[in-house]
Amino acid sequence: MQDSIALPGYSLAKVAGSARLLTQRLRGKRGGQVVYGVKTLAATTLAWGVLAPWTPGGHPYLAVTTALLAVNASTVYRSVTQAAQNVVARVAGLVLALVTARLLGPAAGGVVVIAVIAVVAGPRRTTDDRVQIASTALIALATSAADPVGSFVSPVLQTLVGAAVGVAVNALVLPPLYLDESDAAVRGLAHGMGALLHDMGTGLSERRLTAKAPAWLHRARDLEDSLTSAQEEVQRADESLRWNTRCAAHARCKDLTYGEAFGALRGVSIQVRGIARTLADNAHNDHADHHLGQQFLDRYAKTLRLAGVAVQGFADPRPVAGSSEVAGSSETAPRGELSEAIDDALAWHDAMTDLIGRGTLTKPGAWYVYGSLMTDVERLLADLDHMGVH
Repeated sequence: MQDSIALPGYSLAKVAGSARLLTQRLRGKRGGQVVYGVKTLAATTLAWGVLAPWTPGGHPYLAVTTALLAVNASTVYRSVTQAAQNVVARVAGLVLALVTARLLGPAAGGVVVIAVIAVVAGPRRTTDDRVQIASTALIALATSAADPVGSFVSPVLQTLVGAAVGVAVNALVLPPLYLDESDAAVRGLAHGMGALLHDMGTGLSERRLTAKAPAWLHRARDLEDSLTSAQEEVQRADESLRWNTRCAAHARCKDLTYGEAFGALRGVSIQVRGIARTLADNAHNDHADHHLGQQFLDRYAKTLRLAGVAVQGFADPRPVAGSSEVAGSSETAPRGELSEAIDDALAWHDAMTDLIGRGTLTKPGAWYVYGSLMTDVERLLADLDHMGVH
């Protein structure tokens, strides 16, 4: 049996829209590959052209390799940091080779010393740093006999120039931004939470708590994967804005709220999982007098449906400033549903408190379940109200 229900307004037009969106994403990936290809060609060619006349033999392979790594970093910030780490690792390896060559010469003993020092005393951050130091030192040690000075000066020069070229090309030629991916991840997370809330509300109103509660709990737990994925996309988008030259001409860079929206949705997810867990526990409670009253469930179902619409407001496309949609119903609908849900929950809270105080609460043995569900939904609505959903 399918656990979810069709959302209001679902039609073939939405299916066609999803297909168009998928096509656009595939085209965007191809476009991104073309951009990376052009940038890679530009960086490697420029590094080769700059250093070929000054490199022994006219083959600056090290500069090309360093430029290749720097220009293909996922963000400008990562391009700079990785280039800096690359330079430091290579310089450390060259210094190690120089000391070893002076003391032991380019012999088997020097190779053993380099390997031991690089592995045991090298940086603890990553294995790649230690391997790079060791490999650089061994290559420099092997060539030191033929050209003692050039074997150390040339690699340093090639590394510096290659890193500079790679970083410059990555920063100046369409530096990567991940705003669309972050936006899609946050909206997808909001859509999943809203759909679950709506499904729980509909299931309660249809008297299907016992049958549907396990599936709701499973879906609520699966939200953790969506949260992790969305957090990674938001962090990557934030990192892509650092030192990014495109932000000077990119209007969206000036007003980004993905981090704030994700923070609000992370709080909402806690309440959604709490509601699903409480409903599942109550549905399979062996004490009949601890079960929730149907009048409570009917009213709670309405609040969950309204909350679901409000949460899905995060997934709706944001109207462009100055467009006719700003004052239209597409903007006010989620906000209106949220206001109605908040007012209804507050009034209901007062009514429940009065019933408990007078000792006339239906199914009084479930008072702690009533309290847990009310607390979760009130916190959920408060988080949405604090964010100002559309």
